[in-house]
Amino acid sequence: MKRPARVQQLLLRLPALYPDARCELTFANPLELLVATILSAQCTDKRVNQVTPALFARCRTADDYAAIPRAELEGLIRSTNFYRTKAAAIQETARLLGSRHAGEVPADLDALVALRGVGRKTANVVLGCAFGLPVGVVVDTHVSRLSRRLGLTRESDPLKIERALQKLFPREHWITLSHWLILHGRRCCRARNPDCRDCELSDLCPSAERLSGA
Repeated sequence: MKRPARVQQLLLRLPALYPDARCELTFANPLELLVATILSAQCTDKRVNQVTPALFARCRTADDYAAIPRAELEGLIRSTNFYRTKAAAIQETARLLGSRHAGEVPADLDALVALRGVGRKTANVVLGCAFGLPVGVVVDTHVSRLSRRLGLTRESDPLKIERALQKLFPREHWITLSHWLILHGRRCCRARNPDCRDCELSDLCPSAERLSGA
């Protein structure tokens, strides 16, 4: 099956498989999502969601994050990996939000990636999930892996993968596309031991025969 036909089939099947696909981080506003996404680096969403209720109750504004004693902040997020680095990033980002954006999270890609601890992936998460802006496609390890396995791209660089997906999929699907692929990667097309036998996309996947025989 050629790539355009595969894309059309994916756009039919993925929504049916994952009709409730959404960001699995719990948040109530753009600032909470920004902080949660910074915490999610090298950490599961489940763990982040266990940490953030107490954190969000303690820090409600960018000024709160900037002012909280570093030791207290580190204690609140200690169970996430690299918590010291993340605490420093959160506080520096909070200070920049205060000095540059009146304490508000900007709905702008360039402004977001200028913040500490915010790369393109994090910026795309915030823009897509908090503001509903399909500026790009979130490329995490699941999206990267599935994009190659499904024959959507041969690239390994996240930015090149994102560009490839943007060319293949209509803009109105960019936000949800990453949620679909992340869920499928977690539930079926895992990095190790992918469940090709029960995968409902196996007939579309150029890698299925190779992976199922591995």
